Amino acid sequence: MTLEKRFPTLFSQPHAREWLLEKASDLASNTVSAYGHALVDYFRFCAIRAINPPDAKRTDVRAYVTDLKSRSKFGMPARRPGYVKSTTHDGFANATIRLRVTTVRLYYEYLIDEEVRTTNPIKIVKYKRGRGFNGNSRGMVERYEKDPWLPNETQWQALLNAASSECIRNRFMLALAYDTGVRRAELCALETGDIDPSQRLLHLRAKTTKSQRARQVPYSQATGELYAAYLQHRRRISRAPGPLFLSESRRNKGLPISFWTWSKVVKALGERAGLPLFTPHTLRHLRLTDLAQAGWKMAEIAALAGHVHPATTMIYVHISGRELSERFRQTLDSTLDWRQETMQTSLQ
Repeated sequence: MTLEKRFPTLFSQPHAREWLLEKASDLASNTVSAYGHALVDYFRFCAIRAINPPDAKRTDVRAYVTDLKSRSKFGMPARRPGYVKSTTHDGFANATIRLRVTTVRLYYEYLIDEEVRTTNPIKIVKYKRGRGFNGNSRGMVERYEKDPWLPNETQWQALLNAASSECIRNRFMLALAYDTGVRRAELCALETGDIDPSQRLLHLRAKTTKSQRARQVPYSQATGELYAAYLQHRRRISRAPGPLFLSESRRNKGLPISFWTWSKVVKALGERAGLPLFTPHTLRHLRLTDLAQAGWKMAEIAALAGHVHPATTMIYVHISGRELSERFRQTLDSTLDWRQETMQTSLQ
């Protein structure tokens, strides 16, 4: 489906069409889609407030940010005209709000470049040294980074027990998502030619990745066996090459499944396992954390995850306090043990 058909109201706005098409030439399709949905939401807000988007003032954008926060999952959804309730939760997460505000800022940067206006109503405040944040930036929306939920051993087994009754497609997708740590959009965009069973390698094409960079990631023998079983099952639906994961519903049988479909599968799986916090991204966080605990270097984990900067990987690697205590205990026979003893004798 073309961008014009996906965002008809957006393409009717002056300059919005050109801006989104320009982004489409440089960014991944999922990123462009997120930008499109964000700008549609902003234009809807402007229409309710009788604001002409190209002429919006800083106070107008601040009102939009306040509106987004009133729809935040941390507060009550706003009861106002034009409010669209989320199908997955009440309101927006902090990351979603920041994405929408960033989209609006980039849109106004484009208008400045096109000489439609001279200022951006969303300006990032820069702090000088000695005046807070040491030169870092701060926008209109606070950034909250909370540790994601990861299943413990008992919860992981409960999840696998619940998944054992799933169809072969869902079982294979679950195993492949954990093994490779791919994003849900990357998983659902896989095609039949993207898997090399002889080397047990998954080939991620550049146009399907967030960074627009191709990469190869390995998967386990157990997942390879599930792949062989799924391939036989897939042939009963379609023998044509193309999208790997196909819908089996009456309405969409044979069509590629969307990442929304996969999200619903994962949500239902988590509910049956008694794990309501389980999401598709949980598998990615869990895999990268497991690799870190297994001794992989950050650069290696970053390469598998498709992160351009290894520092980004640190956001995904989570070591619990219990694990840090265990690592602390294991180092008592090392130089740290000697240093602890010298501190004890010298400082007590």
